[in-house]
Amino acid sequence: MNFLTDEQQMWKDTVDRVMQEEVTCEYVRQCDIDRKYPYEAYDKIAKMGWLRLLVPEENGGDGGTIFDYALMCEGLARYGFDFATAFMVSTFTAMNICKFGTKDQQERFLPAFMAGEIRFSISISEPSAGSDAANTKTRSEETPEGWKITGQKLWCSGAAARNVVIAMLTRSDKEATKHKGLTVLLVPNDTKGLDIRKLPTMARRATGTTEIFADGAIVPHANVLGQPGDGWKIITDHLELERIAVSAAYVGNAQQAVTDATRYAHERIQFDKSIFEFQVIRHMLADMQTAVDAARLIVYRAAEMASRGIPCQREVSMAKLMASETLQTVTRNGMQILGGHSMLPEADMERYFREGMQSTIGGGTSQIQRTLIAKSMSL
Repeated sequence: MNFLTDEQQMWKDTVDRVMQEEVTCEYVRQCDIDRKYPYEAYDKIAKMGWLRLLVPEENGGDGGTIFDYALMCEGLARYGFDFATAFMVSTFTAMNICKFGTKDQQERFLPAFMAGEIRFSISISEPSAGSDAANTKTRSEETPEGWKITGQKLWCSGAAARNVVIAMLTRSDKEATKHKGLTVLLVPNDTKGLDIRKLPTMARRATGTTEIFADGAIVPHANVLGQPGDGWKIITDHLELERIAVSAAYVGNAQQAVTDATRYAHERIQFDKSIFEFQVIRHMLADMQTAVDAARLIVYRAAEMASRGIPCQREVSMAKLMASETLQTVTRNGMQILGGHSMLPEADMERYFREGMQSTIGGGTSQIQRTLIAKSMSL
């Protein structure tokens, strides 16, 4: 049974075609090898108008649904989750501006975002604030010149690219309780007093993730997102969209890993027959495809609920948990099926595997997702 409407299937097929014919696996692979941000593909996607998808019509966008967006993320991640990250991290902050931003902020930032002229990133984590995001120590202080920022942020994806505005979680009131004293500031990445360093991580090589040092960086008063003290509300609201998007992207990448492994199993001849003919390989592939199909369905459920405005924190956490662990499992098995060939960048599987190892950590660890799911099961 196909759960997609004709229109949704056409949209999904369009994203797949663009990735296969216009972006290409070779391009995504080379960006990963060179640790190069995918500027050319980003501009191409922007010119197609895809960055407008989720932005409401009253803000000049297309007013698409979260389900439409999930289908796009699934397709964009086909040849690697990292590639899709370039678009997803921008969209998360754009939607925060749609929901919490002032009219001035919406007019300043949204048209430029939709045109591909600026990108967004979001900065939550710090050395002592990962899963415990409310433990933010980076300080922001309102001064006559603007908001002054001092501290260190970590794992800020895409922040080192050109023309990026960072939605940075800061502590603006050290006397307030842990969750109450947080403020989100919109910080251009060329702001004086910022030192942004791209980290040489195993995964996330092209879009990149960064470490940020702020030494008295100042942004205008008009760059407060929402109200001072609203930071926790803004960040937690953002997480539902983020986790649906990344879950869909994990599924897209996992499907390609299974497809590549299956193709290799048919082509690889050992003992006078393809290795697909050996039951041990056939059963591995069967389990891999079953897991991907199951993950896809649970992601689609969460995306559909979110599109309808139905509370779905548990379903979103389930989607993030299952999709990330499925990507990790099928890429590990894909490495085993491809054998020595899997160790070469040209085989792509090692890139999928590296992204799979990151998937159960970034965007909320598997342990955090299980905690959220279990909390919803309490009597």
